[in-house]
Amino acid sequence: MVSWVPLLAIALMCWIFSAGQPLRLPIAVWNEDGGSPLARQLVRMLDATPGLRVQAEALNRGEAQALLQRMQVYGVVHIPPGFTHDVKRGASATVTLLHNAQLATASSLVQRDVRQVVGTLSAGVQMQAAAKRGTPAQVLAVRLEPIRTQLVALFNVSTNYEQFLATTLVPALVHILAMTAGAWSVGRELRDRTLGQWLERVGGAGGVLAALLGKLAIPMVLLWGSALAGLVYLSQLRGWAVAGSLPWIACALAALVAVSLAAGAALAGITLSLRKAMSGAGLLSAPAFAFSGVGFPLLAMSGGARTWAEAMPYTHYARLQLQQWQMGAPVAQSLPVVAGLLLATLVLLALASAGLARARRLPQRWGAR
Repeated sequence: MVSWVPLLAIALMCWIFSAGQPLRLPIAVWNEDGGSPLARQLVRMLDATPGLRVQAEALNRGEAQALLQRMQVYGVVHIPPGFTHDVKRGASATVTLLHNAQLATASSLVQRDVRQVVGTLSAGVQMQAAAKRGTPAQVLAVRLEPIRTQLVALFNVSTNYEQFLATTLVPALVHILAMTAGAWSVGRELRDRTLGQWLERVGGAGGVLAALLGKLAIPMVLLWGSALAGLVYLSQLRGWAVAGSLPWIACALAALVAVSLAAGAALAGITLSLRKAMSGAGLLSAPAFAFSGVGFPLLAMSGGARTWAEAMPYTHYARLQLQQWQMGAPVAQSLPVVAGLLLATLVLLALASAGLARARRLPQRWGAR
């Protein structure tokens, strides 16, 4: 769990997001306008869009509903009867997209691409009609779009999921493994009644701390090395160049692994139970990514959820990594994050050492599950 399994899990994570962007999402077309040229052109444009693939044609409402419920497609584009006739006589025609909003990412991408295709087709129809009325070509673009919106993406310009999801999920995975390793390595001594043998040659609190550091050293090096290997692979071999400092990210990653191990050890030392320590480690580490602000905006969370998120060490590490990797923020801006993680590590190690010193005096508590 601290050697080849993390490497395998990180490799799997990188492979899952290696595509970068979701392309060729399957949709269906429910065409009630028959074989009209304009309807066929719309279907061809939908299928030619890189993000979409017309996988099926529904003949009626029942087939369209069945395709969505069986999750064979992410959306159904409905072309109403009389679509071409309405457009030719200058009336308004509506193309309806029925989409599964339960799958939020796929739904938003399908909506974006369908809206773009329909808007392009609509603009083409308007330009042809205006040209037939004698409007000069130079005036058409200005009349159709007198006010334009310019969107400038400063970071993750290609909106690539590998760049921001894979790079943040790798440390999140190691955060879970590290907290589990800390709880397991200490809690196992309690469960197997070997705590006395482990600590029999150490002195006071300082000796207990030294023994704890020795026990956590191996998972610290292995898990930090695994996570760093994943980030180096993404930055060097996959080409996602770090705008800031990769060594500083590595230092922050080491602090995250350290505080995770210390938290797991503290849970075992305080509860004197492997079962409770493992349960606590899962409760604290598993939802850390969901509350980090990477997937759901931190500023949009409720007060209680944001307080919980700010209490999690991974939230602060994720912000530091995004600032360094994509934004190129100054190192001084993230110094408080690393200092806070190191301070939390020292406090948790002190709590774990105090708990182990207390447990050494309570042999009747050993062997609890």
